[in-house]
Amino acid sequence: MAEKGVKVLGMWASPMVIRVEWALRLKGVEYEYVDEDLANKSADLLRYNPVTKKVPVLVHDGKPIAESTIIVEYIDEAWKGGHPIMPADPYERAQARFWARYAEDKCNPALYQIFTTTGEAQREVVRAAQQCLKPLEAALKGRRFFGGDAVGYLDIVVGWLAHWLPVIEEVSGASVVTDEELPLMKAWFGRFLAVDAVRAALPDRDRLLAANKARREQILSSAA
Repeated sequence: MAEKGVKVLGMWASPMVIRVEWALRLKGVEYEYVDEDLANKSADLLRYNPVTKKVPVLVHDGKPIAESTIIVEYIDEAWKGGHPIMPADPYERAQARFWARYAEDKCNPALYQIFTTTGEAQREVVRAAQQCLKPLEAALKGRRFFGGDAVGYLDIVVGWLAHWLPVIEEVSGASVVTDEELPLMKAWFGRFLAVDAVRAALPDRDRLLAANKARREQILSSAA
């Protein structure tokens, strides 16, 4: 008998995995969540994603889809009713994909360096990260969300910043998204986290903070 239903293979602290959960919740799709131990990957993860062996993986009626941004687009196409994720206009869809790729390729690596540096090196990295985020800030001008009046594809892709970045800032002692440098993005953080479907999937902040403190200490001690 063919496997039926929706399953997400993830890891509780992954900002990539939560994109999939947000998309499913916005669509009103019921799903089973399976938390993976990435140090001891399950047979299901290795079977459903034998190529990269990474999370997230969405399994829909036994068919696996990998890579978070691809999964989000798949969810929007597979469940066409309910909350629209991708813009209806082809040009707007292309723009959303462009800025999502920009955030993935440019901003995420810049923000990660804040986590792994200290002192003057960190201050330089913070300035570079702020400059990287400013085009996204400009995209919010006159909008409640990147998707317009409601959460859309780009909100889902960059939404991890709203919950994870303040944790990174606290752990590293840096300030990236401030009222002075990125006021529109900071205001968007609050609006995005207030959305029911978003808030319902967030990992516990204290647990996330403790995990990131331990990880930063490990990274800095190994680099010493």
